[in-house]
Amino acid sequence: MVAAGDAGKVGVADRLGIEPDMVVQEIGWDEDVDDELRSAVQERCGSELLDEDVDEVVDVVLLWWRDDDGDLVDTLVDAISPLADNGVIWVFTPKTGRDGYVEPSEIAEAAPTAGLSQTSSVNVTDDWSATRLVSPKAAKSKR
Repeated sequence: MVAAGDAGKVGVADRLGIEPDMVVQEIGWDEDVDDELRSAVQERCGSELLDEDVDEVVDVVLLWWRDDDGDLVDTLVDAISPLADNGVIWVFTPKTGRDGYVEPSEIAEAAPTAGLSQTSSVNVTDDWSATRLVSPKAAKSKR
């Protein structure tokens, strides 16, 4: 049973398209991530989040990204490797005014360079926004 205060967080996992039994990988974890959001995703998929060093095929990648984290294109290319054909990458970035804020244009420019398409953006917590990226071929796949 979900406590009243947790209902919004579980709703966020639903809005991110997390389903039971999905394999979810997390990249870019640091002390500033939203632990309640992580817990909601784990509760929804029914398992622990995989770290960035695993070689399993994953359905969803949660990428926590901040302005000083390096080259977003390189990180996205690495994130695509374990992604299932119809997989999704969610890029979580700090909201405007927060430490590590990333201009939306940086994601918009990096995605196609890495071979991805940006499909939507959502506010996931008070401090984080999320941008959904998919492989263009996933939209065309008949699987």
